Amino acid sequence: MNPRKIRDNIWAVGTIDWDRRLFDELIPLPEGTSYNAYLLKTAEKTVLIDTVDPPVQDQLLHNLELLEVEQLDYLVSNHAEQDHSGGIPAVLERYPEARVVTNPKCREMLIDHLHIAEDRFEVRDNGESLDIGGWTLQFHTAPFVHWPETQFTWLVEEKILFTGDFLGSHLATSDLYIENEAEVYVGAKRYYAEIMMPFRKMFGKYLDLIDDLGPELIASTHGPLYRHPAFILDAYRDWISDEVKNEAVIAYLSMHDSTAEMVHHLINALIDRDIRVKVHNLTDVDVGELAIDLVDAATLVLASPTVLVGPHPSAAYAALIANALKPKTRFGAIVGSYGWGGKMVEQLTALTGNLKLEWLDPVMVKGKARAEDFASLEALAEAVAARHREAGIL
Repeated sequence: MNPRKIRDNIWAVGTIDWDRRLFDELIPLPEGTSYNAYLLKTAEKTVLIDTVDPPVQDQLLHNLELLEVEQLDYLVSNHAEQDHSGGIPAVLERYPEARVVTNPKCREMLIDHLHIAEDRFEVRDNGESLDIGGWTLQFHTAPFVHWPETQFTWLVEEKILFTGDFLGSHLATSDLYIENEAEVYVGAKRYYAEIMMPFRKMFGKYLDLIDDLGPELIASTHGPLYRHPAFILDAYRDWISDEVKNEAVIAYLSMHDSTAEMVHHLINALIDRDIRVKVHNLTDVDVGELAIDLVDAATLVLASPTVLVGPHPSAAYAALIANALKPKTRFGAIVGSYGWGGKMVEQLTALTGNLKLEWLDPVMVKGKARAEDFASLEALAEAVAARHREAGIL
């Protein structure tokens, strides 16, 4: 992707990764992603805000050449993760006069992760500014969006907020700005669910800060730019709130059809009680889709056959994912089958301790379900409905 003009003397110089399908060897990227970087030029200074992932850093350097950048005064780093910082060494090699501007924690992490020389840095603490000749960059630390060193960079005069990873979307698109809100909403919700959700309790103060700044444009390091910031700010306020929706997520798998038969009965029982059901078969699941559905759901059901004495490893993996993401889900249930015994209920509840769920009575069946077991599933569905009614969502 060649440079694209945002405003006079401001360009997007990052790149689109159309083909990437997995991030951190964990997070699915069905729509690819982008690594956004931004170039600012004044009469006195040239500033690069963030870089790109090392495999595509040549495109960034090419973009700087196309814009005839012969001298780079400052390189602002909002986040030390390598998909945004990994290109810093190559940029510093090309522009040996450049100074890396960041906060003390990010400086420490960049030294550890990339072995950048200590004398290449110019540190700015929270609230401090940098005059770049007619424009002012103001820095606001925002820890844990989603690493401890993250920050925002505020271009005061132009009212542009560079938020690093915050408010981003994993979406490879040729659109510089949002043209299709529905498409970006899905990409941003996936991004939030997979990466940001564990830290949602901290985000209210950052959204308030952004409201106080009043940006006209929000530029993240992933996805298209927000010309109408209320779109993404309102979405985040919904996602981070403690309000849940009348939804039950069922994550299941079955080896000999017994668990599948029970799950399908439970699905119908929940639907009969006007509960929206979202189902994920763990034999072929997109973890990101599961994460997205956990953002709003009031109830999580884990259903699995017993393997030896515990849950199937895929069910345990789903439990670990949910536990790590810490959604606001309130209620939990376990459904399963076994051949001779086991401790699946105890193990799955232990794996999800971060969720603080109210666990409803499990339905565990020896062998194939009988009439009384289906009655227990009806009772479970009614218990879920009762909790949803009590929560005011049904």
